[in-house]
Amino acid sequence: MQKLLSYPLTILFFIFFGFTLIVFHPIQWFCLNVLGYDAHKRTVSILNWFLMRCTNILGTRYRFENKQDIPTDRPLIIVTNHQSMYDIPPIIWYMRKHHPKFVAKKELGKGIPSVSYNLRHGGGALIDRKDGKQAILEIGRLGAYIEKHNRSAVIFPEGTRSRTGKPKPFKPLGLKILMKKSPSALLVPITINNSWKILKYGKFPMGIGAYLKFKVHPPIENTGNADELIAQVEKQITGSIILTE
Repeated sequence: MQKLLSYPLTILFFIFFGFTLIVFHPIQWFCLNVLGYDAHKRTVSILNWFLMRCTNILGTRYRFENKQDIPTDRPLIIVTNHQSMYDIPPIIWYMRKHHPKFVAKKELGKGIPSVSYNLRHGGGALIDRKDGKQAILEIGRLGAYIEKHNRSAVIFPEGTRSRTGKPKPFKPLGLKILMKKSPSALLVPITINNSWKILKYGKFPMGIGAYLKFKVHPPIENTGNADELIAQVEKQITGSIILTE
């Protein structure tokens, strides 16, 4: 019965989701090219608030638990598990005062209204998974960027999303590059639960009634042995993943 209901709700969701992306695309262009970075950044934050509201059509709910006193005057490396593309709007919205920039695959840099434009022009890193040298240079550029401007890099060290919520082992290279290029950055682990349920049937129909939960863990100073720090971050993140909800 739930899957049957998801068909009309998914169609309605796609209409509103697509309309939101199309409307915000020229707004982003105008803000960036006429008003500058700050206006563009605020527009992207508002866009992602609207994208979250679109998922409410599917009965999706959100809880973003952040009890940490995270400074805004130094760079951050936000490290999180990855369950679906719907992980991204809540991080952009709830962490907006930290100016999050994402490490994303280069295929997302074209063809998607609003999303592709922001990835190309908003300061994120578009990497070619088949070209290791390009990926290293691009992630390094992002690390240097957040170090200079006191902004945040968001990286999913699993590489690809988990389709069942079960975490995949971290691939540490990209995270190590960010840590090296932004030595003053705080490491901020975030655990995501239940995002995979939005895509539990695949791309159509969408899963309905998912309760997405985000938990921000205490920040960790980027000092000491990188492998040990990454292992600590991974343990914090995976230790709060719930597979039985």
